[in-house]
Amino acid sequence: MQRTENQKRITRLLRIHREGDRTAIDTLLDLVYDELRGLADSYLRAERPGHTLQPTALVHEAYMRLVGADVPWEDRAHFFAVAARTMRRILVDHARERVAIKRGAGWVRTTLNDGLELTATPAVELLHLDRALQQLAEQDERVARASELHYFGGLSYEETAKVLDVSTATVHRDLRLARAWLHRALAS
Repeated sequence: MQRTENQKRITRLLRIHREGDRTAIDTLLDLVYDELRGLADSYLRAERPGHTLQPTALVHEAYMRLVGADVPWEDRAHFFAVAARTMRRILVDHARERVAIKRGAGWVRTTLNDGLELTATPAVELLHLDRALQQLAEQDERVARASELHYFGGLSYEETAKVLDVSTATVHRDLRLARAWLHRALAS
C-alpha cells in the first residue's frame, strides 16, 4: 500500500513539474532518493573495487541531468527508465575517460616495475557491454530497451512492460533473447 501510494505521488509530482512548477522537483528528490541510491549501488557493485565514483555522487550527477533535461515525464516508471539510462551513460563516460587516461591521456612516465594490468579492467568490460547493447539496439531496439530497463534500471517485468507498452510475456521473451544475444556478443 505504502509503495503504491509513493508511486502515485511520484507520478503526480512529475506531472506537476511537467506543467511548469519547478518546486515539485525538490519534493520529488525526497521521494526518489532512496530508490536512485539503490540503483546507483547496484551499478557500482558491478564496477571495480575502489571505483572513484561513489553512489551518492552518481545519484547527484544523474539527478542534476534528469531535472535539467527537457523530458515530458509520464510516470514513475518512465522517470526510473530515464534515470537508469542516465546512470549508465555517466558510468560509460567515466569508463571512457579512465581508459583514455590509461592509453596516454595525462601521460606519466613509469617503469615496468610499477606494474602492468594484463586483464581487461571493469572499465573496459563496461565499454564492451555498452557497445554490445548499442549493437543489440541496432538489431532490435525494444529488446535492448527491455534489457536496459530491467537489468540496469531495476524495473520489474510489469514496469518494463508498461514503459515499452507491451505485455509482461513479451518482456520475458525479450529479456531471454537479450541475455542470450549479449552473452554471445561478449564471448566473441
